Amino acid sequence: MAEAAAGADRSSGSVADRLIAFLDAWVPKPAAWAFALRIWIAMIVALGAAFWLQLDSASSAATCVAILAQPKRGQAISKAVYRLLGTLIGAFVSIVLVALFGQDRVLLLLSFTVWLGLCVFVAQYLQDTRAYGAMLSGYTVAIIALGQIDDPQGAFDAAVSRVAVIVLGIVAITFINDALASPSTWRALLPRLREAWDGTRAYARETLDEGDLGAPRTAALIRTIAPMRADASAIAGELDDGPFRAAGARSCIAALYVMAASIRTVAAAAACLRNPGPAVAEAMAICRRVADAPDPESLDRDDERLRDLVDDAIRDGRRPLDEVVVLQRALDFVCAATFAQDGIGAVADGHRPLRDATLPTHRDFPVALRGALRVALGFAATAAAFVALGLPQASFALVQVAATAALSSTTPDPKKFANGVVVGMCLAATFAGIARFVFLNGVQGFPMLAMAMAPVIFLGCFLSLNPKTFGIGFILIVFFPVLLGPSNPQTYDAQTFLLNGFLVVVAAVVLSILVRILIPVTPAQQRIFALDSARRALADALVGEGGDATTRTSLNADRLFQFAGYSSGSGAVRRASLSHAFALARLESAAARAHAELRRLWPAAALRDAILRARSGLAAGDDRALESAAGALIRAASRQDRIVRLTTARAASDLVSAARTVARHRTFLHRLDIAPF
Repeated sequence: MAEAAAGADRSSGSVADRLIAFLDAWVPKPAAWAFALRIWIAMIVALGAAFWLQLDSASSAATCVAILAQPKRGQAISKAVYRLLGTLIGAFVSIVLVALFGQDRVLLLLSFTVWLGLCVFVAQYLQDTRAYGAMLSGYTVAIIALGQIDDPQGAFDAAVSRVAVIVLGIVAITFINDALASPSTWRALLPRLREAWDGTRAYARETLDEGDLGAPRTAALIRTIAPMRADASAIAGELDDGPFRAAGARSCIAALYVMAASIRTVAAAAACLRNPGPAVAEAMAICRRVADAPDPESLDRDDERLRDLVDDAIRDGRRPLDEVVVLQRALDFVCAATFAQDGIGAVADGHRPLRDATLPTHRDFPVALRGALRVALGFAATAAAFVALGLPQASFALVQVAATAALSSTTPDPKKFANGVVVGMCLAATFAGIARFVFLNGVQGFPMLAMAMAPVIFLGCFLSLNPKTFGIGFILIVFFPVLLGPSNPQTYDAQTFLLNGFLVVVAAVVLSILVRILIPVTPAQQRIFALDSARRALADALVGEGGDATTRTSLNADRLFQFAGYSSGSGAVRRASLSHAFALARLESAAARAHAELRRLWPAAALRDAILRARSGLAAGDDRALESAAGALIRAASRQDRIVRLTTARAASDLVSAARTVARHRTFLHRLDIAPF
């Protein structure tokens, strides 16, 4: 009996646990309800204001709010700014194209196709809201110019009306976000930065204890750091000190990249020393202390102490090269830790950070070109088919094709987004039909319209907060007001509604087909393009055209972050692929830094012979010549002043790092045909 009772208790407990887990997984959190409430109120406010101002296409104001729906204030503000800029550019181009080709539909469609492809291509090289602004300036021309293809004289009025409703939507969502205390981006980013800071220090401790952790472990660390770039760029518009907080976030992210790269080199160089000297032991102890529990005062002392150790090693002139590398990279690690900690503090309290680093975005030209061609050719083929079939309201369908195709071009996975578009369009059409012909049939009151829209908007917001269903939720809240078409007075033309619903679903299906059959880019091709881009960047860096070292490190980190997402196959193949990608990044960064330091050393006449040998070794990819040049550089600098000695240490350590990378990956580098390795 006791056993049966215990079993019943366990069974009831198991059922309760499953029920709680189910509710926790599917019932939206309070923050999600607050987000959905803000978006619904903002859409109703924008829609009511558009009706009161008697603007044409009042539903576009609600659609604008839906597109700007972001859970954090800074994200919404940043997207609003670039939405306004993109709309203004698109409106201007629309007027120009209609003025030039308003009497010839073929030339108008052709010119728009070229413009749309150009905007998508530019968007590929930007990131976050800037990419959205570039892409928006493309399909805004479709909304204005193609929407007025039968009435070219109305293009100017349509452009003015479009700008007006966009401004109204931006004002509405900005006001509601402020009035209802939308969460600040910097508050959400701060704990993520601290978590990445702790993770990077933990990575450093493991590296010092166990040696190089390998490319997959480093790639995992980069995956925790890189996604914060989007929020870092969105902070600037939130507060008066927003630019300082944004600069602090960027500085911290760049510093975390440097910390991960430098500590790997410290461990690798220390492993090459048979009899580490006291300076190496002290440098390693400092790195461990920084990885454990750094504070600003100790970081300053450790930085100064490491500079003294580096200076002593160069002044000696006879220390092993690996010892110089350990000391210099330990100094780099501590400097980066200083910037990271200062950056976190700047995000927290808004003070001016020690620096403002840039976080460039890596893009592969073949991928960007294919994305632009896919959108342009797909739109051109769809336009030709619609015109040939003589479909009524074809211009409405073409606007949806242009908009969804452009939106898909900036997503990480266009195929997944296209699937979300198909489902989202079907849901939007279904819910719009129910709202219009069931709840609003014959009703002209605005309160009833707001109530009918609420369930759909809330559902779309909940879906958009889940990464797996983001595409469905986004399309639902954007196209639901488009298909509902609220107006004053409300119309109930079932035939027009059904045709519009059919056309948007057709547009979604067309997009789903296009991204699969028209110039697709497979992960294997993306890996090839990324390696080819890295190869070209490395070739430039070896001859002294690598650019700023810190910028290159951040750019390489972004390239590695993307490359890790492309990698697939067995564990061994994936590890080898990542190892080669990291080798290219390490060699490029070392070569770029070395050339930069060698240029600073050129005024010292005693070092010029060694500098020329180092440059020659870099250009030829000769590891032995690089190590020889590094030794000669150190010996020549031992009799120079402190500034020259410290600069020499940086140059020599980069030369040695480049030499070791070349020696270890000679076969792979030879296959890439970068230099005569």
